[in-house]
Amino acid sequence: MGQPQKKGVAALTVAAIGVVYGDIGTSPLYTVKEIFSEPTGIALTPVNLIGAVSAIFWLLMLVVTLKYVMLILRADNRGEGGIMALVALAARAAGKTPQRRAALLLVGAFGASLFYGDGVITPAISVLSAVEGLEVMTPRLQPYVLPISIGILVGLFIVQRHGTAAVGRWFGPTVIVWFGTLAVAGAVQIARSPQILQALNPLYAIEFLAARGAGIFATVGAVVLAVTGAEALYADLGHFGKRPIRIAWTGLVLPALAVNYLGQGALLIAQPSAIENPFFRLFPEPLLLPAVVLASIATVIASQAVISGAYSMTQQAIHLGFLPRMAITYTSAKEMGQIYMPAVNWMLLAAVLVVTTGFRSSSNLAGAYGIAVTLMMLVTTFLTFFVVRHGWNYPLWLALAATAFFILLDALLVVACSAKFFDGGWFTLALGVVLFAVMATWKRGRELLFEHIHREDPEVTGFIDLLLRDDIKRVAGTAVYAVADPERVPQALLHNLKHNKVLHERIVILNVVFHEVPWISFDKRVEVESLARGVWKVRVNYGFMNQPDIPQALTLCRTHGLDINLFETSYFLSRETVVPTAQGKMVRWRERLFETLSRNAASVVDLFRIPSNSVIELGTRVHL
Repeated sequence: MGQPQKKGVAALTVAAIGVVYGDIGTSPLYTVKEIFSEPTGIALTPVNLIGAVSAIFWLLMLVVTLKYVMLILRADNRGEGGIMALVALAARAAGKTPQRRAALLLVGAFGASLFYGDGVITPAISVLSAVEGLEVMTPRLQPYVLPISIGILVGLFIVQRHGTAAVGRWFGPTVIVWFGTLAVAGAVQIARSPQILQALNPLYAIEFLAARGAGIFATVGAVVLAVTGAEALYADLGHFGKRPIRIAWTGLVLPALAVNYLGQGALLIAQPSAIENPFFRLFPEPLLLPAVVLASIATVIASQAVISGAYSMTQQAIHLGFLPRMAITYTSAKEMGQIYMPAVNWMLLAAVLVVTTGFRSSSNLAGAYGIAVTLMMLVTTFLTFFVVRHGWNYPLWLALAATAFFILLDALLVVACSAKFFDGGWFTLALGVVLFAVMATWKRGRELLFEHIHREDPEVTGFIDLLLRDDIKRVAGTAVYAVADPERVPQALLHNLKHNKVLHERIVILNVVFHEVPWISFDKRVEVESLARGVWKVRVNYGFMNQPDIPQALTLCRTHGLDINLFETSYFLSRETVVPTAQGKMVRWRERLFETLSRNAASVVDLFRIPSNSVIELGTRVHL
């Protein structure tokens, strides 16, 4: 049994290299160039080069190795990672009062909203920086960089609807070739200027940063580009597990990145003119075109990981009640995590094209990169404190010791990147704020909606006698009534009884609950209670990573004494029309936003995979 397990770990490690490390693996394309760009004003001297590379290396060690690989990966929500999984875990562990739980959920929602800023910038800056290698070959190709980049990005988003199963198996091997290329290209230059190895001494990083004076924030804001993509280690925890992610980082990714950054520093010591594009200057002229092609493929893979992450993040946010329902297409019959969300895809593409055409180069985009990413890192560390303190029940001093240093480090990175606000950083921050307003409004609006339903609808227990009256005509078959509050009579049942004056011989009051855990197993999926003759209450439980499927769940009721023939079942659904009012409990613009979101939310039929030819929808108007 030992050998298959080894093969499993090896296969997962290869896959993790392709998906998890694509983003951080393309950072060498632009990081060193930006540290010595005009805005930082850092002189291109051997001492500064050694100090800058030392700062990059030790930031990778502190942020990625110590914080994410050693600490954050331990904070899994039953095997799942990512900020939505973390916020659910933190809220469950530390939410002893409704106020604290709500506050933690909102902090997590803000962190999640910042993820989309990364999802917009990463494809644009990665692809642009790769295609800019054409300028190194000949300046005459410069006018074609932007059109080619736009073409690659548009093509990437167009193919999303087909899924990544066909090409996904090549991600790992391709990115392994990429990291191997990084290491070899860097090692050649290190051999020529071995004094760059002094950068492994952290004292050079400290001296370099201390010498920057007031310019330290601009410097750190450029150095932080080396760790963008670190959040992917945690976000993809559920797909690959801790061990493969850790093996991939320590065994290949960190060494390859370190050698390449050292190689770029060595090249610039010997040839300062290479600062125009130090990454591609690592390669001799005959290998430039293959390097550009390989870099372009690597950036597409990195972008794919971010796009897929945006789909997964949105799905989790929907299930946790932070976003309205959206259409979801499952692109693989074998891989549960492979989904496609058209609305998210096209909105992301529109935003990516805006920043690509607006900023026009990777150097300009580097100014916009960092604020959203570092803020999300800070939120992750903040939530981890509550998991360490209340989830793992560690003493307060130990919880503080484990997280305080990283909170201070993240805060420094946030402040440093804030210097980029007027250079384009405002865009990703504004995008995050807008998305957070949407999430908070939807969450609050749904709470008010449920309060209204709870207040207006009669209780089920007092309604049972009416359902059993002999003068109400019963027809063959099963009627399933979906309801948010299982203690209240569904609006659709009231309307059906009022207008049609008939009831089915079997009535199922269905309540679907999404829990703050990633998975609910089939043996705990349904809870069945008989209320009276022919009247049943069914609760279906899902984790935020489960794929809802109501017909499948109803077949599980058979073992609980409720045998449902799906071919003779009708689904009665209520569709609430929200009407903003002047005396509402939310400010007017939020009421209008919630009303718009409600009107455009995807049908529950698609979300729960209910056969559309078996659905009857009955509407009701709700004044918030």
